[in-house]
Amino acid sequence: SVRAQAPAYPARSVRLIVPFSPGGASDLTARTLAHKMGESMGQTIVVDNKPGANGVLGLDLAAKAAPDGYTLVLTDRGSLTVNPSLYRQLAYDPLKDFSYIGIATDGPYVLVVNPKLNVSTVKELVALSKAKPGTISYSSFGVGSMAQLNLEAFNQKMGTDMLHVPYKGAAPAAQAAVAGDVGVTIAAVPAVQGFIKDGRLRALAVGSDKRFAVLPDVPTMAEAGAGNDILVPTYFAILAPANTPAPIVAKLNAELKKALADPSVADTLAGAGLVPVGSTSDAMAASVRQDLPRFAELVKKIGIKPE
Repeated sequence: SVRAQAPAYPARSVRLIVPFSPGGASDLTARTLAHKMGESMGQTIVVDNKPGANGVLGLDLAAKAAPDGYTLVLTDRGSLTVNPSLYRQLAYDPLKDFSYIGIATDGPYVLVVNPKLNVSTVKELVALSKAKPGTISYSSFGVGSMAQLNLEAFNQKMGTDMLHVPYKGAAPAAQAAVAGDVGVTIAAVPAVQGFIKDGRLRALAVGSDKRFAVLPDVPTMAEAGAGNDILVPTYFAILAPANTPAPIVAKLNAELKKALADPSVADTLAGAGLVPVGSTSDAMAASVRQDLPRFAELVKKIGIKPE
């Protein structure tokens, strides 16, 4: 008797959980890739927004889904690698509960200051903070956010003591720097590009390996005399539940790379300050293993108490 062949993957539509609200960079990445990858694979990829608790809700749903390639999740760096340090009892294990499809995009940050601080370079900001300890504050997108972790890493590596003021999200954090309520913040480029252009914020450095085409005069952190490891970008990555068959993971990784190589996709993402990556599963695993202890140490040093 001839055994029935399982239909080729994907034989039906695929659900892509986004653990954040519609309208942000995560959602844009998910929708752009879902459209392109779905077109190429001949099945619809349906984006399903499940916001809540720093991404915990959506990642937990994905971790518990059937490992058949029909439920995927798009995560950011923080939800995957910082959350384990922020929550005593996290419903998912970032290393054990997922098959990594790969990092799709990097979301680099730009370090900006209010012009009233009268600093034009990273070195001048460091000098000012050391000369007037405890007088410069910075805004973040919340306790445990990439903004806080990056700027606390800056404090540690550069010997500064800028004070943390958390806000509810990236937009209010940028607005606080524009208003002068804080002196410093980091942001995705599109969030502050207008303010930099009209002089309401001054850009000191970008946290990426090379300069941004839209900010050609702004040095990288390395060029500014600080390390690139101080201002690490966020990323958006696609994951499947653990034990998803290797051929399905490989197919999804190939489709992800193919979508990111498309010039129209790259353009859409660049508009949101995102850089196409398209890493391998193994490269992503190596990155996660490096991030977990690094962020755990920062969270501990800063004194954030796990919830």
